[in-house]
Amino acid sequence: MRIPSPEEIRALHEKYAPTAEAFTLVHTHCEIVWGIAEQLLTSPHLSHLDAELVRAGCLLHDIGVYRLYDDDGRLDHANYIQHGLLGQEILEREGFPESLCRFCSHHTGVGLTHHDIVSQNLPLPPADYLAVTAEERLVMYADKFHTKSRPSAYLSPDEYAAYVRRFGEEKVTAFEALRTEFGDPDLAGRVPGGCAPVLP
Repeated sequence: MRIPSPEEIRALHEKYAPTAEAFTLVHTHCEIVWGIAEQLLTSPHLSHLDAELVRAGCLLHDIGVYRLYDDDGRLDHANYIQHGLLGQEILEREGFPESLCRFCSHHTGVGLTHHDIVSQNLPLPPADYLAVTAEERLVMYADKFHTKSRPSAYLSPDEYAAYVRRFGEEKVTAFEALRTEFGDPDLAGRVPGGCAPVLP
């Protein structure tokens, strides 16, 4: 499988971003998520992961957000949870393999289950959207530490754990398992905290 370069991925963001502001918000977030994942990848116990695949997954995971902007440049927050599937559709249309498309549709929260979708009446086709491979899990995990809220902000592991608790203790357990697998990122100098978290 050929993995697209950061330059190719940036061009894809530019192609789909409806405004320069949207491009800056989404692409910058994706780059920050890659920076966090790249730092975590320096741990010797993660040396078996495909760093190029993780990089591409981080840089592509939120490309579906662009499809949620209206003609006036407003983001449809009510349907934001659809951005993963919308991103998968974009990448499929661009001819990307499933292993890359899944980074879009399988990174939301700490994983969405069929039960989550039905019980919460979420606007998604009922199915399990769970990160399966270690690369998918790392992209999903790194995404939890930065929000695109305005202003964008970093979240510490404890802040995200507190945030995700509102969706049930099983989500906290899933997040803690990711912390055990990948470790806590060093967010020093990135002004963690002081934000109203939104689902990354």
